Amino acid sequence: MQISSAIHAANAVSGKAIAAIELPTVAPQTHTGSFADAIGAAIANVESSQSAAKKAGDELLINGKGDIHMAALASQQAELSLELFQQVRNKFVSAYQEIMRMPM
Repeated sequence: MQISSAIHAANAVSGKAIAAIELPTVAPQTHTGSFADAIGAAIANVESSQSAAKKAGDELLINGKGDIHMAALASQQAELSLELFQQVRNKFVSAYQEIMRMPM
């Protein structure tokens, strides 16, 4: 009986932790913006996730407040957003290089 109550309690806590995570929302975009605006927005998104991860880590380590799970999740989210941005950048560079190799 104790094991099932412990599992139930762990599920309740993890459900609250997952519900507390604020995921970035992507608003529907019109195609009137420039490429520079899109890249700027992507960089701003990466920077905001990096600063949120730093803030969560600082709260936990310096002030002793916060949740280690939230800090770890924020750190993972920041890492994944940076990796995604790097992959998109690599694809754009590859496409640019391919275009530059085309004969005119």
